[in-house]
Amino acid sequence: MKTAYIALGSNLGDRAKNLRTARERMETRELHVARVSSVYETEPRGFTEQPWFLNQVVEVETSLMPRQLLGRLLKIEREMGRRRDVPNGPRLIDLDILLYGDLTVDAAGLQVPHPRMTERRFVLEPLAELAPDLRHPGSRHTVREMLAAVRDQTLRGAEKQV
Repeated sequence: MKTAYIALGSNLGDRAKNLRTARERMETRELHVARVSSVYETEPRGFTEQPWFLNQVVEVETSLMPRQLLGRLLKIEREMGRRRDVPNGPRLIDLDILLYGDLTVDAAGLQVPHPRMTERRFVLEPLAELAPDLRHPGSRHTVREMLAAVRDQTLRGAEKQV
């Protein structure tokens, strides 16, 4: 089993329920949610004329290879009604692989570590809650160090999930 970290986000409908539903759908024989961060409310980036997001990071244990894990996450998004009409636009659910062990993957449709994770406070804040001393496989910076370098996004409150 490998340890991976997955970012969850939602800004449409019942956002908290969407995160819960996605976590529940991840649970299978090959994929187990081991730990969850608090939920953070964050302002949208890029396309800003949309509702604020709820964001969270989960630590999973998985026997799935990275491409299989991506396939599982995309299936969950589709089943929950995710539409990709507007780049960086509103979404019911967004599931991104942030890290997969120490592995680096650069393939069509899949990049691990997530290529923009180091720029996103809404990812680094909840990831730091779970694994502050985890090192990025490329830069070797810790999550705590990467978070300290990001200051440009507003987060509102954290709500601990069980």
